[in-house]
Formats: sequence, structure tokens, C-alpha cells
Amino acid sequence: MKIKAKVISRNQDDYVRETKYDLFKAPKNYNAPKDSFQPAVEYSRAMNATKLSRVFAKPFMAALDGHNEGVHILTLHPTCLSTLLSGARDGQVKVWNMATKKCYTTLQAHNGVVTGVSIDNQESGMFVTVGSDAQLKHWKIPDQYGKVITEPEHSIALSDVPHGVSHIMNSTDFVTCGEGIHVWKVMRHIMNSTDFVTCGEGIHVWKVMRDSPIRTYNLGVNTIHSVKCNPIESSVMAGCSSDRSIFVLDNRQKAPLSKVVLALRTNTIAWHPLESYTFTAANDDYNLYTFDMRYLSSARNVHFDHIAAVTDVDYSPTGQEFVSGSFDRAVRIFPVESARSREVYHAPRMQNVLSVKWSLDSKYVMCGSEEMNIRIWKADASEKLGTLLPREKAAMAYNKRLRETYQHHPEIRRIERHRQVPKYMYNAKKEHATIRQSQKRKQENRRKHAKEGEFEDVAVREKSIIKHGMD
Repeated sequence: MKIKAKVISRNQDDYVRETKYDLFKAPKNYNAPKDSFQPAVEYSRAMNATKLSRVFAKPFMAALDGHNEGVHILTLHPTCLSTLLSGARDGQVKVWNMATKKCYTTLQAHNGVVTGVSIDNQESGMFVTVGSDAQLKHWKIPDQYGKVITEPEHSIALSDVPHGVSHIMNSTDFVTCGEGIHVWKVMRHIMNSTDFVTCGEGIHVWKVMRDSPIRTYNLGVNTIHSVKCNPIESSVMAGCSSDRSIFVLDNRQKAPLSKVVLALRTNTIAWHPLESYTFTAANDDYNLYTFDMRYLSSARNVHFDHIAAVTDVDYSPTGQEFVSGSFDRAVRIFPVESARSREVYHAPRMQNVLSVKWSLDSKYVMCGSEEMNIRIWKADASEKLGTLLPREKAAMAYNKRLRETYQHHPEIRRIERHRQVPKYMYNAKKEHATIRQSQKRKQENRRKHAKEGEFEDVAVREKSIIKHGMD
């Protein structure tokens, strides 16, 4: 009796590779039933990825010490990623190489406080400093370690003390301040040019080789303590005044474009690197305000979490986040569209943070503080540095996507947002939250018991704005 049997036969050439370079067809069932355990498995993986991201969060990279006074000015080289300039209250300016963590050279730039440092964005070989000794000086960036520079390339004596300096884009004019902001044309400065801007008590626009300004902006008797030029629109600049106002100027017109007065003083602003009309202001009321310069009647967003006056702010090159420093001895990173910070950095010996910068490769943030140190932090606290294998990159991208997918789950959100902070910071944050809740309840009670049309509710984005527009 013959028995017929059917045997499964496979050709190994169809699914076995002789070498790792051979290609083969992998069998795949396109009608496979959906895995009912997939959400549970992905959630477990997202939970593990979130926990691991906190376990491996080691943001501190290095500390650059050498200053003898508090570091209140940081400036990045526009084309060289590793070059950093810092200015201190004793008049010294240091040129650093962040890759090697060494100082190129130290300049005794001024006899008093250095009030501003800005690098030529076009040729990138010169930088400008201003100080409380009423001097404006041009220096050449050293090209080798240990090079001693004692004399500036050019020096100008001003009639008053300047309070800041900023390069303009696509122009040969420059701005200084004493009785205002002066725009000069010295040795070709400004972004993609050699023009720069400094600030004082008024605004004057200068041409090179002229002894008098070609244009003057009279903003009153109040001191202008900060000015920043727009990185996209070369004719637009904005600044902060001691009367708690923020003003926007166009150097092609005779009067400022607009002005907004806040409840407390604004210390400085930072322009969005990709949107020419957006800027963020660091304020003394512990908050940051993001404005659209076309609509200054209301802030686009209010950013909380600091527990003391915010001293400095700077955007990342991508424009998606910004970093801020404060008198609460902490550095915070905010997403642009978020009211709350996603990260807080602090150190045991770190004092009041006076200046912050975001590196041009978007991987690091720097801060200068009162205890004479410059600290370098990772922008992503748990990011693995160095060369990564393809499998590592794929695994990290997969884990990041899982965390984004499940970020609103209560347990994952709690782990993601939890940070160990000093006791004073924790207690102050609880107190501020209690105050905000109390104010919210008060507003609700007033709204509930007021007569129709009697109570006028003010949005959070408008509450701190006293007035806007020109007088």
C-alpha cells in the first residue's frame, strides 16, 4: 500500500544569506491579525524609556573658571562653534575655546564694568566692547593660544556711559548710546556686515567718519539698559528702558514704531531667530513674556516657574526653545509655546545667574554667574554624546517617539516632570502656586457676585501690561 505524504520544502537560498551584504526576501503576512497586547507593550516600553531618561540625566559638562568678578556677559562667535567671549565686572574680557575648555587670551578691556560685548558677524575677526569708563573699543580675535593683546585696534571716547552693544544685520552703520543709541560705521560691523549697536539714554544713528549723528531718537530721560538688533530685519531693533518700557525701532523712520510698558522692569530681550516679529522679554516679576511686535497690547505667551527676577534670555538656533537665567540661582529651558519650563539646572555653589547663551549647534547652554564661573550644560540632559551606532540611533529615536506618544499619561508625565531642586526653590514654588490659586479664587468670586457688566476680567497675558502704543 502506497502512502502519499506532503512535505514542506524550503530553499535556503531564499532566506539565508551567505554574507552580511547579501539581500534576501523576508516572508511577511500582510493580513496578520492586530496584536491586542500592542498598546500595553508600548506603554511599558514608554514607561521604561521615561525612567531611563531620568536615570541617565547628567546635564553638567564643564565649568570655565578664571574670572575675578561675576560674569554678566556671554557672546558666541557667529561662525566658530567653539569660541565664546565673556565679560566680567572687573573690566576683563576672556576668549574661550569650549572644546578644549581653555582660555585663548585675557584682555583688560576697560577700567570699569564691561557693559557690552559683540562680535562682527560679517568678517568674524573683530569684536567690540563698551564699558562704564565711557569707551568703545575694537579688538581683534586672537588666532592662537596665549597671544597677549594689550591695545585695541581702535578706540572711541564717548560722552556718556554706554549700557550695551549689539550688531545690526546687513548694514555698515552702527549704533552707540550715551545720550541715546548711536549707529556707527566703524571698521564694518553687524550681522553679515560690521555694524553694531550700543545703548544708553537716547538713540543716535551715525555714519562713519562723521562727528555728529545723522538721526536721533528721543525716548525721554530714562536710561536704555539693553538693546538687541533683529537677526532677520536689518533695520529693526528693540530695547528696554528704565521706565519699565520695551520699545521697537526702525532706523529708517524718525520715531519709534511702538512701545509697551509692563508692571515691572524688563532686563533684556531676545529675538526669535526664525520669526522676525517675535521676541521674548526677561522681567523682574519672575516671568518671561513672548511678544509679537505687531500686537503689543497682549503677550503671546507668559512663561512661569522662576522664583526671582529673570536676568537674561536666549533662543536656541532652531527657534523651538529658549533658555533663561535668574536670581533664583537656576537656569531653565522653556519650549516656546509652553508656559512651564521643561528643564531646570542648578549647582550647589552656583549663585545668581547673570547671563545665558545657547550654542549654535543647539546642543549646549552656557551660563555665567556671580561666583565667577561659566558653566556648560547639555540642552538635552539625558542625551548620549559621541559617536552612535545605527542601532543606538534607531533605539533612541524609537524611545523618544514612545515618550512623545504617551507624554500625557499621568504616571509618565509625573516621572518626566519630576526634578530634584534645592529646598528654598521647592518652598518658594509652592508658595507662588498658593498665591496664584488664591488670586484665581478671588477672581472667580468677584465674577460670581458682581452685577452684570460690572466686573471686567483681565487675561493673564494682559495683566502685566500697563499701557502700549506711543504717547
